[in-house]
Amino acid sequence: MRLLVIEDYRPLRESLAKGLREAGFAVDSTGDGSEGLWYARSNEYDVILLDLMLPGIDGLGILKKLRCGGDKTHILILTAKDTIEDRVEGLDLGADDYLVKPFAFEELLARVRALLRRSYRSKNPSIRIKDVELDLAGQRVRRGKNEISLTRREYALLEYLAMRAGETVSRTDIWEHLYEFTSSASSNVVDVYIGYLRKKLDEVGKPSLIKTIRGKGYTLEAGR
Repeated sequence: MRLLVIEDYRPLRESLAKGLREAGFAVDSTGDGSEGLWYARSNEYDVILLDLMLPGIDGLGILKKLRCGGDKTHILILTAKDTIEDRVEGLDLGADDYLVKPFAFEELLARVRALLRRSYRSKNPSIRIKDVELDLAGQRVRRGKNEISLTRREYALLEYLAMRAGETVSRTDIWEHLYEFTSSASSNVVDVYIGYLRKKLDEVGKPSLIKTIRGKGYTLEAGR
Protein backbone atom coordinates (compact mmCIF):
# COMPACT_ATOMS: atom_id res chain seq x y z
CA MET A 1 0.00 0.00 0.00
CA ARG A 2 1.17 3.53 -0.76
CA LEU A 3 1.30 6.32 1.81
CA LEU A 4 2.09 10.04 1.69
CA VAL A 5 3.74 11.70 4.69
CA ILE A 6 3.49 15.52 4.83
CA GLU A 7 5.50 16.58 7.88
CA ASP A 8 7.82 19.61 8.13
CA TYR A 9 10.01 18.37 11.03
CA ARG A 10 12.68 16.51 9.12
CA PRO A 11 13.84 14.04 11.81
CA LEU A 12 10.25 12.91 12.39
CA ARG A 13 9.47 12.80 8.66
CA GLU A 14 12.52 10.67 7.92
CA SER A 15 11.87 8.41 10.91
CA LEU A 16 8.25 7.85 9.88
CA ALA A 17 9.18 7.16 6.26
CA LYS A 18 11.86 4.68 7.31
CA GLY A 19 9.60 2.86 9.78
CA LEU A 20 6.69 2.68 7.37
CA ARG A 21 8.90 1.33 4.59
CA GLU A 22 10.23 -1.31 6.97
CA ALA A 23 6.59 -2.18 7.71
CA GLY A 24 6.09 -2.89 4.00
CA PHE A 25 4.57 0.35 2.73
CA ALA A 26 5.61 2.43 -0.25
CA VAL A 27 6.12 5.96 1.09
CA ASP A 28 6.43 9.39 -0.51
CA SER A 29 7.25 12.26 1.83
CA THR A 30 7.71 16.02 1.88
CA GLY A 31 8.05 18.80 4.43
CA ASP A 32 6.37 21.50 2.34
CA GLY A 33 2.62 22.04 2.26
CA SER A 34 2.44 23.18 -1.37
CA GLU A 35 4.51 20.22 -2.52
CA GLY A 36 2.43 17.91 -0.35
CA LEU A 37 -0.76 19.14 -2.02
CA TRP A 38 0.85 18.53 -5.43
CA TYR A 39 1.82 14.98 -4.43
CA ALA A 40 -1.69 14.27 -3.14
CA ARG A 41 -3.30 15.54 -6.34
CA SER A 42 -0.80 13.89 -8.68
CA ASN A 43 -0.76 10.36 -7.25
CA GLU A 44 -3.15 7.84 -5.77
CA TYR A 45 -2.51 7.10 -2.10
CA ASP A 46 -4.17 4.71 0.32
CA VAL A 47 -3.58 6.97 3.35
CA ILE A 48 -2.13 10.48 3.80
CA LEU A 49 -0.38 11.36 7.09
CA LEU A 50 -0.76 15.11 7.43
CA ASP A 51 0.90 17.54 9.83
CA LEU A 52 -0.98 20.80 10.51
CA MET A 53 1.89 23.27 10.91
CA LEU A 54 3.49 23.40 7.45
CA PRO A 55 5.26 25.98 5.30
CA GLY A 56 3.51 26.91 2.06
CA ILE A 57 0.00 25.69 2.78
CA ASP A 58 -0.88 24.51 6.27
CA GLY A 59 -2.44 21.12 6.93
CA LEU A 60 -5.99 22.37 7.29
CA GLY A 61 -5.63 24.24 4.00
CA ILE A 62 -4.48 21.04 2.28
CA LEU A 63 -7.33 19.09 3.84
CA LYS A 64 -9.90 21.67 2.74
CA LYS A 65 -8.60 21.80 -0.86
CA LEU A 66 -8.52 18.01 -1.18
CA ARG A 67 -12.02 17.51 0.16
CA CYS A 68 -13.46 20.39 -1.86
CA GLY A 69 -11.90 18.79 -4.94
CA GLY A 70 -13.62 15.50 -4.21
CA ASP A 71 -10.55 13.60 -2.98
CA LYS A 72 -11.68 10.77 -0.69
CA THR A 73 -8.26 9.49 0.41
CA HIS A 74 -8.22 8.66 4.11
CA ILE A 75 -6.28 11.32 6.02
CA LEU A 76 -4.65 10.90 9.43
CA ILE A 77 -3.73 14.22 11.04
CA LEU A 78 -0.47 14.34 13.01
CA THR A 79 -0.15 17.40 15.22
CA ALA A 80 1.10 18.83 18.49
CA LYS A 81 -2.21 20.70 18.83
CA ASP A 82 -4.30 18.72 21.28
CA THR A 83 -7.24 20.96 22.18
CA ILE A 84 -10.77 19.75 21.54
CA GLU A 85 -11.34 22.73 19.21
CA ASP A 86 -8.35 21.76 17.04
CA ARG A 87 -9.52 18.16 16.77
CA VAL A 88 -13.08 19.12 15.97
CA GLU A 89 -11.97 21.56 13.25
CA GLY A 90 -9.83 18.95 11.52
CA LEU A 91 -12.48 16.24 11.72
CA ASP A 92 -15.20 18.61 10.53
CA LEU A 93 -13.09 19.50 7.50
CA GLY A 94 -12.92 15.84 6.52
CA ALA A 95 -10.02 14.21 8.37
CA ASP A 96 -10.57 10.54 9.18
CA ASP A 97 -8.44 10.27 12.31
CA TYR A 98 -6.27 12.38 14.61
CA LEU A 99 -3.02 11.50 16.39
CA VAL A 100 -1.40 13.91 18.86
CA LYS A 101 2.39 14.18 19.07
CA PRO A 102 4.34 12.63 20.63
CA PHE A 103 2.94 9.21 19.75
CA ALA A 104 4.14 5.62 19.70
CA PHE A 105 4.99 4.33 16.23
CA GLU A 106 3.04 1.14 16.98
CA GLU A 107 -0.11 3.20 17.52
CA LEU A 108 0.48 5.04 14.25
CA LEU A 109 0.79 1.71 12.44
CA ALA A 110 -2.41 0.43 14.02
CA ARG A 111 -4.31 3.55 12.97
CA VAL A 112 -2.93 3.34 9.41
CA ARG A 113 -3.97 -0.31 9.17
CA ALA A 114 -7.45 0.58 10.48
CA LEU A 115 -7.82 3.26 7.80
CA LEU A 116 -6.66 0.80 5.14
CA ARG A 117 -9.29 -1.71 6.23
CA ARG A 118 -11.88 1.07 6.04
CA SER A 119 -10.67 2.00 2.54
CA TYR A 120 -11.28 -1.52 1.33
CA ARG A 121 -14.45 -2.11 3.38
CA SER A 122 -12.93 -4.70 5.68
CA LYS A 123 -13.29 -4.63 9.47
CA ASN A 124 -11.44 -7.86 10.13
CA PRO A 125 -7.73 -7.97 11.07
CA SER A 126 -7.33 -10.88 8.66
CA ILE A 127 -8.46 -11.76 5.16
CA ARG A 128 -9.35 -15.27 4.05
CA ILE A 129 -9.45 -16.22 0.36
CA LYS A 130 -10.37 -19.91 0.06
CA ASP A 131 -7.69 -21.66 2.14
CA VAL A 132 -5.27 -18.70 2.14
CA GLU A 133 -5.31 -16.45 5.21
CA LEU A 134 -3.55 -13.10 5.57
CA ASP A 135 -2.83 -11.76 9.05
CA LEU A 136 -2.83 -8.02 8.30
CA ALA A 137 -1.28 -6.94 11.60
CA GLY A 138 1.48 -9.53 11.65
CA GLN A 139 1.85 -9.57 7.85
CA ARG A 140 1.88 -13.36 7.83
CA VAL A 141 0.35 -15.65 5.24
CA ARG A 142 -0.83 -19.23 5.57
CA ARG A 143 -2.27 -21.65 3.07
CA GLY A 144 -4.00 -24.43 4.93
CA LYS A 145 -1.65 -25.42 7.74
CA ASN A 146 1.48 -24.12 6.03
CA GLU A 147 2.95 -20.68 6.64
CA ILE A 148 4.27 -19.06 3.45
CA SER A 149 7.37 -16.88 3.60
CA LEU A 150 7.02 -13.74 1.48
CA THR A 151 9.26 -10.74 0.93
CA ARG A 152 7.83 -7.32 1.87
CA ARG A 153 7.10 -6.56 -1.78
CA GLU A 154 5.44 -9.93 -2.36
CA TYR A 155 3.31 -9.51 0.75
CA ALA A 156 2.29 -5.97 -0.26
CA LEU A 157 1.18 -7.23 -3.67
CA LEU A 158 -0.81 -10.11 -2.20
CA GLU A 159 -2.42 -7.83 0.41
CA TYR A 160 -3.50 -5.36 -2.27
CA LEU A 161 -4.99 -8.11 -4.42
CA ALA A 162 -6.71 -9.60 -1.37
CA MET A 163 -8.19 -6.23 -0.40
CA ARG A 164 -9.69 -6.10 -3.89
CA ALA A 165 -10.50 -9.80 -4.21
CA GLY A 166 -12.86 -10.55 -7.06
CA GLU A 167 -11.95 -7.34 -8.93
CA THR A 168 -9.77 -7.10 -12.01
CA VAL A 169 -6.80 -4.90 -11.13
CA SER A 170 -4.61 -3.42 -13.86
CA ARG A 171 -0.82 -3.56 -13.82
CA THR A 172 -0.70 0.23 -13.68
CA ASP A 173 -3.05 0.34 -10.70
CA ILE A 174 -0.95 -2.22 -8.84
CA TRP A 175 2.26 -0.35 -9.64
CA GLU A 176 0.82 2.97 -8.47
CA HIS A 177 -0.14 1.46 -5.09
CA LEU A 178 3.11 -0.43 -4.46
CA TYR A 179 5.88 1.84 -5.73
CA GLU A 180 7.05 5.27 -4.67
CA PHE A 181 7.14 8.39 -6.81
CA THR A 182 10.93 8.19 -7.17
CA SER A 183 10.97 4.49 -8.07
CA SER A 184 12.67 3.61 -11.35
CA ALA A 185 10.66 0.39 -11.67
CA SER A 186 8.12 0.05 -14.48
CA SER A 187 4.70 -1.58 -14.39
CA ASN A 188 6.29 -4.62 -16.09
CA VAL A 189 7.87 -5.55 -12.75
CA VAL A 190 4.36 -6.39 -11.55
CA ASP A 191 4.35 -9.44 -13.86
CA VAL A 192 7.59 -10.62 -12.27
CA TYR A 193 6.19 -10.41 -8.74
CA ILE A 194 2.94 -12.09 -9.79
CA GLY A 195 5.15 -14.97 -10.94
CA TYR A 196 6.96 -15.05 -7.59
CA LEU A 197 3.63 -15.14 -5.72
CA ARG A 198 2.26 -17.95 -7.87
CA LYS A 199 5.33 -20.09 -7.21
CA LYS A 200 4.90 -19.69 -3.45
CA LEU A 201 1.10 -19.81 -3.21
CA ASP A 202 -0.08 -22.29 -5.82
CA GLU A 203 -0.40 -25.99 -5.22
CA VAL A 204 0.58 -28.61 -7.78
CA GLY A 205 -2.35 -29.80 -9.85
CA LYS A 206 -4.66 -27.02 -8.72
CA PRO A 207 -5.64 -23.82 -10.60
CA SER A 208 -3.73 -20.67 -9.68
CA LEU A 209 -5.44 -18.39 -7.18
CA ILE A 210 -4.26 -15.37 -9.18
CA LYS A 211 -5.90 -15.24 -12.59
CA THR A 212 -4.57 -13.30 -15.57
CA ILE A 213 -7.27 -11.31 -17.33
CA ARG A 214 -5.79 -10.82 -20.78
CA GLY A 215 -5.35 -7.17 -21.71
CA LYS A 216 -6.69 -6.00 -18.35
CA GLY A 217 -4.55 -7.25 -15.46
CA TYR A 218 -5.01 -9.72 -12.63
CA THR A 219 -7.63 -10.86 -10.19
CA LEU A 220 -7.47 -12.83 -6.96
CA GLU A 221 -10.52 -15.04 -6.87
CA ALA A 222 -12.93 -14.20 -4.10
CA GLY A 223 -14.88 -16.79 -2.14
CA ARG A 224 -14.10 -19.26 0.58
